[in-house]
Amino acid sequence: MRIIRFHPGQQARPKLRPALARLILVLGLGAGLAPYPGLAQSEPPIRSAEDAFCRSEARAQVFSAPDPLNLGLREIGRRIWASCMERTAKSHQGKKQKPHKRRRHR
Repeated sequence: MRIIRFHPGQQARPKLRPALARLILVLGLGAGLAPYPGLAQSEPPIRSAEDAFCRSEARAQVFSAPDPLNLGLREIGRRIWASCMERTAKSHQGKKQKPHKRRRHR
């Protein structure tokens, strides 16, 4: 058993339930939670337009995606993001730019 002592003037922090903590992390609301430093985890910087699009798609689908393996919201979101990145990479890989056809004015 741990005894936690508070200094005069220090307030006790209420404990968050794990489900609420995960929800705050997934929704990105942790930035305003100064008393909870473990919740305010930052994401790596956005690397491309496709990356930004896939992050928003993962945020939109993370709560509606099935979780039969009980992976958790972070892992489901990461998998949705990875599949989106793979799809966008394949769609850009198959496209070749046509050579520019120069038109002459008459």
